[in-house]
Amino acid sequence: MAGFFSLLRCPYLTAYNLTLFVGWFQVLFTVLKTLKDSGHENLYHAAEKPLFFSQTAAVLEILHGLVGLVRSPVTATLPQIGSRLFVAWGILWSFPETRTHVLFTSLLISWSVTEIIRYFFFGLKEAFGSAPSWLLWLRYSTFLVLYPTGISSEVGLIYIALPFIKASEKYCIRMPNKWNFSFDYFCAAIVVLGIYVPGSIHMYSYMLAQRKKALLKSKKE
Repeated sequence: MAGFFSLLRCPYLTAYNLTLFVGWFQVLFTVLKTLKDSGHENLYHAAEKPLFFSQTAAVLEILHGLVGLVRSPVTATLPQIGSRLFVAWGILWSFPETRTHVLFTSLLISWSVTEIIRYFFFGLKEAFGSAPSWLLWLRYSTFLVLYPTGISSEVGLIYIALPFIKASEKYCIRMPNKWNFSFDYFCAAIVVLGIYVPGSIHMYSYMLAQRKKALLKSKKE
């Protein structure tokens, strides 16, 4: 059984990575076309389907780490994917008032360029066992700029959504109720914002270490 799953690993991961590469490429293409044709105010409706498909499919990467399909630690994958899903579903999908802000444009450009490079890189590695050195450099260097712009956009959009979260009381659970439990989505969003600062510093440091390790290994080879 283990041998059977081992045989499936490479074609499955190749298909997964290349599918997400195409998905994020469609997001970026849609972003550029919409900005040229009608402006950033219409961006959400144009990019919504490929964006939510591509970002939600990333949940599988947590499963990949848990079952040992990839070496990436779940402790690094989970917060990154979790925060993105929160922004995508918990902010953009839930509060339309955030969708026309210019930060949504910088968010999509940061996310899509990063993921196009990442999925193309890993897709080629799975399919052929290696990737071109220029692509490896892009994979481990573009985040130096795109991670800060992406994180800043995420934080900005959550902050912009706060008054709408508070006014709507969406997703809030008030007492009394049969569960004897209360939940305030506004407070939860504040907590998420508080986690972003130390969390982003930790992730950036982790990625810098991964960059150094990958580029040194490439030079030796």
